[in-house]
Amino acid sequence: MYFKRMVMEKESPEEIGYDNIRYNLSESSIMDKRLSEIGIHLDDLLLHYGSHGGVQELKEIIGNSHYGLNAENVLVCSGACMALFVINATILSPKDSVLVIQPNYATNIEVPRSLDINIDLIKLSFDDGFRLDLDEVKSRVHSGTKLISVTYPHNPSGVMISRDELDELVRIAEQHDCYLLVDETYRELTFGEKLPTAASLSSKAVSVESVSKSYGVPGIRIGWLASQDLELMERFLATKEQIIICNSIVDEHIALEVLKKKQELLEETNKKNHKNFQLLKNWMADQSVFEWVEPAGGVVCLARFRPEIEIDTSKFYNTLFDDYRTFVGPGRWFDQSDRYFRIGYGWPTTDDLAAGLEGLQSAARDTVSQ
Repeated sequence: MYFKRMVMEKESPEEIGYDNIRYNLSESSIMDKRLSEIGIHLDDLLLHYGSHGGVQELKEIIGNSHYGLNAENVLVCSGACMALFVINATILSPKDSVLVIQPNYATNIEVPRSLDINIDLIKLSFDDGFRLDLDEVKSRVHSGTKLISVTYPHNPSGVMISRDELDELVRIAEQHDCYLLVDETYRELTFGEKLPTAASLSSKAVSVESVSKSYGVPGIRIGWLASQDLELMERFLATKEQIIICNSIVDEHIALEVLKKKQELLEETNKKNHKNFQLLKNWMADQSVFEWVEPAGGVVCLARFRPEIEIDTSKFYNTLFDDYRTFVGPGRWFDQSDRYFRIGYGWPTTDDLAAGLEGLQSAARDTVSQ
């Protein structure tokens, strides 16, 4: 077992310093909120050890509203990252294999890699619209595969799968007696009709979500996993207890109040996201240097320089940051070429998004080979 820092985290805005970035188009969430904006006022909380699985009322809200399940089917963790770690560390051993899509949120690949798990990558292609080939998934599952890991809406592209495709993934997991992990972090920000949560469909499916991306409160570090398999849930809890025992009482209290205001907060968020997305979509339609796969949910997309464009990517990113004070997520964050970059359009204000997109265009103009 060996852990190393992920490139995405070493180069994150928190590490670079927010004060050094004027137009931040690298974030994968909506704008951070203050407690006062949400209307939350902390009581005189007793700062005791909390329930190891998470406060009961919080688990009930999550279980009922997200999965149609009970509180016992939910394990609250210190962020979705911990939930992903718990799932991988519980289900997999070094002799096992995980079938995981790439590009992906780095944790979904780096956690099993750090645990010495055999990683079988399903590589999604920009030119194929990041479409998941279910025939490839079927052909790549073998006797050592204990987990199939996907994330939808997809990070970093924002593409979606259909209900039929989700159902087929569940069937594949059931037929091969392995588990299906669906990172559903952006589910609440799906543009059209939301897919059902994977955990609601089968005891072989595990769902992960959090309050960070959709609700703008990443500072409280609350996420969760859900499963119908109660024996597996007990094993998940055992793994969590070796890491942290219980979550912060303060964080769980805030998360509970946030989810009580779920509809109100999501309506506000979706209104802003729709405006920003339309701005981005119109901007991309006019581009001769950049292209994208249009997302179907979330607050991020993956763009790239068109194949015919010759560009010194190192010079481009330096120019973008130094001259235009604009920051995006380079492709290397996702084990892709730096000709690719992720744009986060949910975090900046509409005016800042427009200015950041102008910076992208200007930096490209300054560095594209003539």
